Amino acid sequence: MVRQFTESKLVLATHNPGKVGELEELLAPWGVEIVSAGALGLPEPEETGETFVDNALLKARAAASATGLPALADDSGLIVAGLGGRPGVHTADWAGSPRDFTRAMRRVQDELGGNPDRHAAFMSTIALVWPDGHEEVFEGKVDGELVWPPRGNIGWGYDPMFAPEGSPRTYGEMSAEEKHSTSHRARALAKLVKACFERR
Repeated sequence: MVRQFTESKLVLATHNPGKVGELEELLAPWGVEIVSAGALGLPEPEETGETFVDNALLKARAAASATGLPALADDSGLIVAGLGGRPGVHTADWAGSPRDFTRAMRRVQDELGGNPDRHAAFMSTIALVWPDGHEEVFEGKVDGELVWPPRGNIGWGYDPMFAPEGSPRTYGEMSAEEKHSTSHRARALAKLVKACFERR
């Protein structure tokens, strides 16, 4: 049975400031005190899972165990049809260390080469884990097309090369409010909110 979220504090199991900002904005209406794993100085667990679900649960479990608080983790990525679904769970890895998404976008473009299939999708899996081991998982997806050269500098990650279905603009050209209206992360979080935060 789906569990209602009644606690006052939630750990975001991420060290990614862009992701923290998005999730804080999306959760703001619920009045929950939010702290990130990065702000708490928690170590980043190695993402060894083979799926987005595996990695989201891995990160949320680690944060819940370390803090004794409920933890929310997002594992998301870019799925490119012309690359057989890559980079997929390795989306962040393509940006190298330190993370450089300009390089990552260039790699996507270079590996596509002359392939006319520009279809791609962003996938997000959100896991909410309580310290007692209860877990909830929700997924969101948005389809779109890859553009080159990248356009806009508002978003983060691969946003400047991804135009969601039906839009002439990339996520890199959209305000946070516009992006939240269609994004994979917003869709996954909307499912979580409906199931766990809205009072029934």
